[in-house]
Amino acid sequence: QVQLVESGGGSVQAGGSLRLSCAASKFVIANYCMGWFRQAPGKEREGVASINTAEGLTYYGDSVKGRFTISADNTKNTVYLQMNNLQPEDTAMYYCAASRWLCGVAAAGFRSWGQGTQVNVSS
Repeated sequence: QVQLVESGGGSVQAGGSLRLSCAASKFVIANYCMGWFRQAPGKEREGVASINTAEGLTYYGDSVKGRFTISADNTKNTVYLQMNNLQPEDTAMYYCAASRWLCGVAAAGFRSWGQGTQVNVSS
């Protein structure tokens, strides 16, 4: 069974940075599209970024373009999300997810999800 474990969340002030990690086990991330999603209280889930390492493709949500970078280390079977210039509106629970076929910032196709890591950004 696919397992995803997120880490790296925390509390930062606006303008700060965090790097989230998603360690995958029982499958090879190079064969999947890996994505980051977030959900704030009272809001819908939002696609943040995704990566298809086999084709070297990345996708970003409009609200994070230019600030967040998704990457992957296939040797560690781990996906990262570098978040710079964080803003209060980035406060949310961040989830890592895996899709066998579809790739993008829409949740369709992402069938395996981690438990999430909380990011809090204060002004």
